[in-house]
Amino acid sequence: MSAKVLNGTELAGRVKAKLKQEISELKQKGINAGLAVVIVGDDPASRVYVDLKKKDCEEIGIKSFEYALPAATSEEELLGLIDTLNRDSSVNGILVQSPVPKHINEDNIIQAINPIKDADCFNPVNVGNLMIGKPTFLPCTPAGVVELLVANDIQIEGKHCVVVGRSNIVGKPQAILLLSKNATVTICHSKTAGIQEICRNADILVCAIGKAEFIKPDFVKPGAVVIDVGVSRGSDGKLVGDVQFEAVSEIASAVTRVTGGVGPMTRAMLMQNTVKATLMQNDM
Repeated sequence: MSAKVLNGTELAGRVKAKLKQEISELKQKGINAGLAVVIVGDDPASRVYVDLKKKDCEEIGIKSFEYALPAATSEEELLGLIDTLNRDSSVNGILVQSPVPKHINEDNIIQAINPIKDADCFNPVNVGNLMIGKPTFLPCTPAGVVELLVANDIQIEGKHCVVVGRSNIVGKPQAILLLSKNATVTICHSKTAGIQEICRNADILVCAIGKAEFIKPDFVKPGAVVIDVGVSRGSDGKLVGDVQFEAVSEIASAVTRVTGGVGPMTRAMLMQNTVKATLMQNDM
């Protein structure tokens, strides 16, 4: 048996095509959507992500504002820029690319972004709304995972979903979104006892720990759906996921690759949040 490979690139293309149409209709009403992306320092991976987000904006007609700041930028200067962007009506979404340099408190930065412009859904106000089931925006990667499952007719309701990882960006919100779809959810992390056995009980296994090929075939129940969110570099410098793709593909019913899987969907959900923010800010 060889698993179906869930194609995030193809689905993201369909999501963006729909958003492009919405943007076109907004422009006819004199409304332009704008996303400000702030990058501090010269982290190579961050630069790649920012360039891809800019490309997505161009593709669907969102105006992209990039602020590339030197690594020595102070927290005060960055907070000042966010304040300016909060008050700029041409900016509908704000994203500060993570990680920021160590001398900047990331929590302060996240909290400074106006919740209605928080395209990443990291602000505590938006996280709280997500927790009580009244989200303004959905966190991009977890929402992308759910879209990928739904689009491929993979039932979530009533299933046992195991999320490996408890980060604020993926693990915790992923669990909440799956719970909102009526799954039974278990979260595993570095201190979980018997993690292999727990993973092996999952109908849907979402791996988001950033440990290269941590999930081996004996972690996977035959016929399970395996979503690989983690990205790290192997000893040869190549990108690898949290999952041993080839070996797990022989056991799972469906699986994502480290490239062309969740990544494109994360960016598509960012675009979706930006369009939603634009509609809300124009009372639509």
